[in-house]
Amino acid sequence: MENRAQWGTRAGFILAAVGSAIGLGNIWRFPAVAYENGGGAFFIPYLFALLTAGIPLLVMEFTIGHKYRGSAPLSFFRMNRKTEWLGWWAVLVSFVISTYYAVIIAWAIRYSFFSINLTWGEDTESFLFNDFLQLTVSPGQTGSIVMGILIPLIVVWLITLGVLFAGVKKGIEKANKIFIPTLVVLFLIIVIRAITLPGAAQGLQTFFAPDFSQIANPNVWVAAYGQIFFSLSIAFAIMITYSSYLPKKSDISNNAFIAGFSNSSFELLAGIGVFGALGFMAQQSGVGVEEVVAGGVGLAFVVFPQIINEFPALSGLFGFMFFISLVLAGLSSLISISETYVAALKDKFGLSRNAAVGLGGGLAAVISILFATQGGLYFLDAADYFINQFGVAFVGLVEVVVIAWFLRKLGEFQTHSNEISDIRLGGWWKACLGVVTPIVLGWMMFSLFKQNLLGEFETETGNYAGYGDTFIFFSGWSVAIFAIVVGFIMSRTRWHASSLEEKKREVS
Repeated sequence: MENRAQWGTRAGFILAAVGSAIGLGNIWRFPAVAYENGGGAFFIPYLFALLTAGIPLLVMEFTIGHKYRGSAPLSFFRMNRKTEWLGWWAVLVSFVISTYYAVIIAWAIRYSFFSINLTWGEDTESFLFNDFLQLTVSPGQTGSIVMGILIPLIVVWLITLGVLFAGVKKGIEKANKIFIPTLVVLFLIIVIRAITLPGAAQGLQTFFAPDFSQIANPNVWVAAYGQIFFSLSIAFAIMITYSSYLPKKSDISNNAFIAGFSNSSFELLAGIGVFGALGFMAQQSGVGVEEVVAGGVGLAFVVFPQIINEFPALSGLFGFMFFISLVLAGLSSLISISETYVAALKDKFGLSRNAAVGLGGGLAAVISILFATQGGLYFLDAADYFINQFGVAFVGLVEVVVIAWFLRKLGEFQTHSNEISDIRLGGWWKACLGVVTPIVLGWMMFSLFKQNLLGEFETETGNYAGYGDTFIFFSGWSVAIFAIVVGFIMSRTRWHASSLEEKKREVS
């Protein structure tokens, strides 16, 4: 009899997986990436990347979790004792991400209330950096804690840890059954309102107008694969953890297709809404849409407040719905990110769920206070850039190379998935994971290392201009190396007896 927690329904698992995939990046990253890489023509490499990397990787991680019935470290340990470190590497990456991701959600909570009375005023950029974030210190300095960020940050962690304490079925599944439908309804309302604004047609024309000359540009294809990779929560240990809670008879490949296309559909919806609103702003300002396009924190917390200021009616309501959408998208992702290390601690040390949540989630919550200080944005930028580029992307590359080239497990995983799935995997699946994905991810990593050696640093939330070489090296690389070193140390510690006994049984 299996004692591991399970999802109550298939819909609960799919909503949780989709909720993990749909995050802040879908709303503020995808529209700008698509626009900058060929507009409507970008959807060709994007769809190709989804079918040749995104969904195949989802199938692989779903299969790993379902077959080995454990958190990422335990699943890799059961796959091969020598690969446990890879599971811990992914878990540590998720841990670091959770510490600053929670702070951005806290910003969105405050901005949802700011939007009611348009508290940010006319100069939304100055309000964000000077009044709200109080960014008055130099890079590397923390300054004092900003209470306007700390209070909503506490709320974020109370919700997240409360859901995790409740468990998989009564907590995570129930929360996503509320968060995701609410998010979709709210965002549909936002999109409908955005595309009915004056100038929206101009914005949509800018977004969808295809530049087919870009198809021949290899950087566009790399951008497409990068967007798919980062938006699907692959190599975060999330999908392995979530799929470990699936019942024995579960349609793995079908679930992967549903999760993959649901995520991409929401990204497209976000692009329509964002560019409809940008078209309105461009018309109000008397400039071209290309002059107001932005991504990252700048889009959400500077440009959108400017757009809301110009709304003809019910601007506060529109702003409130937009920022609440960010909160819901962020919370569903933060819950999934945090579950990775909760499950890992529970499996490794035989802790109760409450103890694992208290230890892992409590430590993440305390560390996140660093990003709620006056210098928090500098640390957030550095951690986000290095952990995403040299954490997630590199973990994904190593993961697929180890499994496909060294352990040669793809055939075994293909058989496992085909035995319980309606959509059967063929040679295309192994070719995508064994050849296409390693080549693309390898090229991405080569480009990133080359870029960093030249001292060219860019982030979604800002850039390193003026940050200082010492700060970049110390904070950025320390975070990236931290995930690797701690992961190695964890892999050298002994498993709790219950996990070793579980290993003795035949895994199906």
